[in-house]
Amino acid sequence: MRVLVALGGNAMTSPDGQARPDDQIAALTRAAGEIVRLMQAGHQVVITHGNGPQVGNLLVKNEMCADVVPPVPLDWCVGSTQATVGLILSNALDAALEDAGIDARPVTVVTRSLVDAGDPAMREPSKPVGRYLSAEDAAPLIAHGQNWEDRGERGWRRVVPSPRPTEIVEAPAIRTLLAGGHVVIAGGGGGIPVARDAAGALHGVQAVIDKDTAAVELAHAVNADVLIIATDVEHAVAGFGTDRARALGEVSPAELDELAADGHFAAGSMGPKVAAASRFVSGGGSFAVITALDLIDRAVNGAAGTVVRQPKSTQPTTKEHHG
Repeated sequence: MRVLVALGGNAMTSPDGQARPDDQIAALTRAAGEIVRLMQAGHQVVITHGNGPQVGNLLVKNEMCADVVPPVPLDWCVGSTQATVGLILSNALDAALEDAGIDARPVTVVTRSLVDAGDPAMREPSKPVGRYLSAEDAAPLIAHGQNWEDRGERGWRRVVPSPRPTEIVEAPAIRTLLAGGHVVIAGGGGGIPVARDAAGALHGVQAVIDKDTAAVELAHAVNADVLIIATDVEHAVAGFGTDRARALGEVSPAELDELAADGHFAAGSMGPKVAAASRFVSGGGSFAVITALDLIDRAVNGAAGTVVRQPKSTQPTTKEHHG
């Protein structure tokens, strides 16, 4: 099967959330080992990943240097972190593939995600990014054109739009690389957000695309059979934090959507993951799994985690892969 693995931030940081260079190398080396186990079982793998800690580090540098050099635009930050994570993960995959005796090479594609300039989200910046600052420290960044909000006692925080992607611009190139037998790393951090101007030319926009939402678009674009959302827990949990909490095993998209509508999943953590899993399957994917990174070899067989699939009477037939 063709499997898209979406790595969460925990796959790129230390257990305590640190994102120092050595932490990222160690975490991604572990992730590479788990991914190669899927390949040893005969599956073709596409990898995407988050970039919250990495972009957060760049934003701190922007803040500290705003009086000296202009801040790096947010789309540049996403591009930079795609390349950095791709470098680390490629090195780790090379070593793991050689140890496993698999003749394949990883390729990182700096990937753009097309958004609609008319998306209402573009007019309503609401996604907080970076850290809280004092009014004094936020002032130079506001002067550079950034949107910041006064959040009361905690200080000021930058907010940006979070539109839904409509297309993975580099999808044809990614499909070509997959047809050539490469392990492709693409769409990191949700992709670099771009929009078309009146002349049809692409330009970067100051926005953040949810990684899990973009993973669905990428999975459909490469005709993936399975979407695995690798996180730090074994299952999605209904009623989390209550005495009625229950781990979810196999569930249909409709059942998952109903639980989400009832408020079972936090918007900033599990919410985007369950929405992505449901949308992938509703859009024709065979099944999706939300589970821990070290269980993905079982997850690909539907034997671990929260497995989202249509009831048998409504499941689509197996898809053909188009190179």
